[in-house]
Amino acid sequence: MVVGEKGLGKSTLINTLFNRELYPLDEKPKASFPDPEQPVKVSIETVSADIEENNVKLGLTVIDCPGFGEDIDNTDSWKPIVDEINQRFDMYLDAEIKINRSTIVDNRVHACLYFIEPTGHSLKPLDIQFMKEVHEKVNLIPVIAKSDTLTENEIAEFKLRILDDIKNQGIHIFTPPDYINDDDETKEAAHEIISKAPFAIVGSTNQTQTQDGRVVRGRAYPWGVIEVDNEEHCDFIKLRQLVIRNFLEELKENTSNVLYENYRTQKLIKMGIKQDDTVFREFDPVLKQEEERQLHEAKLAAMETQMRSIFQASVAKEEKKLQATETDLFQKHKDMRDKLLKQIKLLEDKKAELEAARPMTHEKSTHQTSQPTKTRKGFLR
Repeated sequence: MVVGEKGLGKSTLINTLFNRELYPLDEKPKASFPDPEQPVKVSIETVSADIEENNVKLGLTVIDCPGFGEDIDNTDSWKPIVDEINQRFDMYLDAEIKINRSTIVDNRVHACLYFIEPTGHSLKPLDIQFMKEVHEKVNLIPVIAKSDTLTENEIAEFKLRILDDIKNQGIHIFTPPDYINDDDETKEAAHEIISKAPFAIVGSTNQTQTQDGRVVRGRAYPWGVIEVDNEEHCDFIKLRQLVIRNFLEELKENTSNVLYENYRTQKLIKMGIKQDDTVFREFDPVLKQEEERQLHEAKLAAMETQMRSIFQASVAKEEKKLQATETDLFQKHKDMRDKLLKQIKLLEDKKAELEAARPMTHEKSTHQTSQPTKTRKGFLR
């Protein structure tokens, strides 16, 4: 869906974005002078096409809202657009309620490009009111139209003012999810795309030759050429990566899992049908993945507790063995020590006996040698 005031280049951007002439553009548009007393009604126009590039097929439906913001009094000019989004949600809900749900056609709005006039100041009340009405129903992507009318500094300051208004008003714009398993290069590319919002874009399908001889899509001015596919000139490439190339599935998933689920819940509550979340939880891949993750973590925690208890039991068993071995060694050491002490005592006793016996023998021998020799008397003298 593309929404914005007339003359901001919505049709040109769509043709540039998909490199197809989905909207025939007049080289010299005719000037129109509507009656100011006649109110301008907002209408809904739909263009569908099947695009195929490099064997990749894409069924595209572009919803335009001519008449938006063209009236003097634009009060409630957003209502036909919101009604269109709700009607497509209702059609999908009716198809889900049917018995045969195998042929459900998804006609929900998966992205809304809202064109902001390049005033360089801030958002207008109509811009804020519209975005507040649709930001919970559709993936909102704000773009600054015809950014080649502003300088680089003016664009940077204008983006900051727009982001401040969006933050202060509590408006949610589409932000690509940050996956944990992505590598650093992918995360950096995603963050770079997010940092460019709101996207300052220039649309053109005309082939223009630059001063160095290159043929590019762009707009020629007396002072130079604005290249559509040059990131230094505008944010068109980042917008194309967000909408078509990198995050096309994320846009559809956010519509199905978040925006549509919130709308369906509110719708059923208004109809008096109380929703049982346990019934639909199995069909929500995000919740199911979260449940599986929690079960896996609980299983790992139980295994860790079991392994810890087994480890502690093994350690206690080994400690008991070591204590028993240590006690046995101490007992053996004590027995050997007592035995050695007994042997030492026996040796010391023997030594003492020997030392006590030596002087007595020496004295006796000395006493015997000192006595005089007696002359034996008898008949044989």
